[in-house]
Amino acid sequence: MQTTPFVDALLADLESMAALGDEAVADAARRLSQTLRASAGLRLLDLLGEAALEVSSQLPSGHVEVRLAGQEPSLVYIDEESSASVPSATAEDGASARITLRLSEALKTSVEAAAAREGVSVNTWIVRAISRSSSTPVRRVGRRLTGYGES
Repeated sequence: MQTTPFVDALLADLESMAALGDEAVADAARRLSQTLRASAGLRLLDLLGEAALEVSSQLPSGHVEVRLAGQEPSLVYIDEESSASVPSATAEDGASARITLRLSEALKTSVEAAAAREGVSVNTWIVRAISRSSSTPVRRVGRRLTGYGES
């Protein structure tokens, strides 16, 4: 699935709206477009991940995963029977470990605001942030890669 055309269209929309203003506004929009390119691509990946979770919750069996080939995502259906023999990081974690985290009031407020912007719980936001910054090595299980990547 190609996300580049969608990001390009979004940024073109921004530039065309900015063209209604003077040259300074148009120039600011061009600079913003360059800055937003990577962020918009990541937000589209987040959207695909949420869509995969929502679709998976409605399936009678199996689940949908977002897989990356280079920078291009694809949605893949995984039958529970075939994936039962392949251990996954989420099956190992089981989301059962608990920790107590002490934050400054300012950091707590910042985390709550970030979670609200993304429309998720504070717990989900923290788990995602830790997962993104984790240095767990990627390992190969058959034809699947498990672990975390950094960019």
